[in-house]
Amino acid sequence: MYNKKNKMVKQALNESEIKQMARYAKALGHPIRLTILQYLYNKSCCHTGDLVNILPIAQSTVSQHLKELKEAGLIQGEVNPPKVKYCINQENWNRAKGLLNDFFDIDFDNDSCTV
Repeated sequence: MYNKKNKMVKQALNESEIKQMARYAKALGHPIRLTILQYLYNKSCCHTGDLVNILPIAQSTVSQHLKELKEAGLIQGEVNPPKVKYCINQENWNRAKGLLNDFFDIDFDNDSCTV
């Protein structure tokens, strides 16, 4: 599909993609969670205690942020009692990147909008 300026315009995302993208965006919407993801990127994996040592928040709060990232599917945990080792869920991370890229590629340039 093309607009007046012959630019390729992406089709709108379907309802399922929008809901999934919103879930990813919610999980990414907190600075601590972004810090956790950055740490996992640099270290490839870690335990909750590793994050407690570097973040200025309580262990219970770290656990809540890990839970949010895990429920969104951006990270995964491997239970090895009494610890859980966390890492990026590569498949879902790539899906999140694709959905967000598709959304940001939508051409919202509309000459008829004058506010």
